[in-house]
Amino acid sequence: MKIGVPNGLTMLRVLLIPVMVVFFVLPVGWGEPAAAVVFVLAALTDWFDGFLARRLEQGSRFGAFLDPVADKLLVTTALVLLVMANGHFWVALPALFIIGREIAVSALREWMAQIGASRAVAVSRIGKVKTAVQMVAIVCMLYAHPIGGVPIYLIGLALLYLAAALTLFSMYMYLEAARPELGRRRTSRKNSEL
Repeated sequence: MKIGVPNGLTMLRVLLIPVMVVFFVLPVGWGEPAAAVVFVLAALTDWFDGFLARRLEQGSRFGAFLDPVADKLLVTTALVLLVMANGHFWVALPALFIIGREIAVSALREWMAQIGASRAVAVSRIGKVKTAVQMVAIVCMLYAHPIGGVPIYLIGLALLYLAAALTLFSMYMYLEAARPELGRRRTSRKNSEL
């Protein structure tokens, strides 16, 4: 199987995850900022792999599978690191919402794909806004150090709560989009039992 540049970038994103972890846990002052830089680099590969897949016409089923998996691994790992480093309920709560939503929406998309209705739960604009806010929040919290007296970590935490709210709203929208199919399946099952 030919890998191609887009899939290579997606694989690079996965390989950058342990690098981010190592930098974050290093007992040095520059470890957290270095982890934030690695997270930014990994996040940029997400934009570039999609852009290049379209531009070079190298979209593939493998890429369609691997790209969202790489995204979820990156974000989940970063959130776990942040909860591990802080340990406060106020950090764990939005992280729980975001990770839980990712699992629920992934399962919903998988089910909708199996019944041939995956278009109903395609990525929405609110989902893209949620992702952007979530990425900025994570970068700020990984970096953690104030810049010119500005509390970067607290800004990141506030953005993480905004991302969690957008996460719940986008999950509601996906469930609403899937509801006609859910209702149709329930009706056909009742009819088959008659």
